[in-house]
Amino acid sequence: MTPLFGRALCAMITPFTTSGALDLDGAQRHAAHLVAQGCDGLVLSGTTGESPTTTDAEKSALIAAVREAVGDQASIVAGIGTSNTRHTVDLAREAEKAGADGLLVVAPYYSRPPQDAIEAHFREIADASELPLMLYDIPFRTGVRVEPETILRLSAHPRIVAVKDCSHDFLAAQKVLARTDLAYYAGSDEHNLALYAVGGAGYVSTVSNVIPDRLRAVLDAFDAGDTAQAARLQQQATPLIEALMSAGLPGTVTTKALLTALGLPAGPVRAPLRPADDKTTGELLSLHKALTTT
Repeated sequence: MTPLFGRALCAMITPFTTSGALDLDGAQRHAAHLVAQGCDGLVLSGTTGESPTTTDAEKSALIAAVREAVGDQASIVAGIGTSNTRHTVDLAREAEKAGADGLLVVAPYYSRPPQDAIEAHFREIADASELPLMLYDIPFRTGVRVEPETILRLSAHPRIVAVKDCSHDFLAAQKVLARTDLAYYAGSDEHNLALYAVGGAGYVSTVSNVIPDRLRAVLDAFDAGDTAQAARLQQQATPLIEALMSAGLPGTVTTKALLTALGLPAGPVRAPLRPADDKTTGELLSLHKALTTT
């Protein structure tokens, strides 16, 4: 069965104008492009969407604009996670009003709360609206894990339905998959096929901003029973995945640089992030061309 939010989800960049303002027209054009190229879900205002530097009003405006652009052709999952439980609750309610289908909630960062406090945080947010919730485990950014036992307990909540896994702990993911009905999404593109092969729901992908059809084809080949082709397609994408996500710059920076070079809506990053240099952009463009012309 297709998971609630779909299989091929893009962690969408947030386009800005050259002056740094929110570019809602660009967001609508990019969202429509992604859906046309195979994305069945869009995750807004996540890490890739520069959520720390967008305002609450911008987050709501982005949801409404993308909803208008894609209609019911794709799910919209709103990133609302902050380090403040009360603020996150407010964002959950605003996302529901703006038209989101679900919520992406990261573990509270910087303060490094213990597991019982993390669990209470997620429960309070899940109780704050009628929207289903995707837990987001990304400890190298938050400074704290959402431990497997915590996820197992949270899985009993009727509105906690999914996990975006950036823990790089493949064993823990399989333990939770074996004991729950949670939709488990790869949050690191190098794990897209591996997690899908052991029962994952699909991916929430930064790289799909630039090759949405290529990454969707990996899942389609696997579902068709052609596991060898799925592996080939994943391997072919690996050089670009590595350059975008593991080359010393945040994925938002490299992805926006490549999108701009390709003539797609993106615009600048907001400080404290800084743009990629010409050399990096040229290398990304070369890798993209090599992949998409094969």
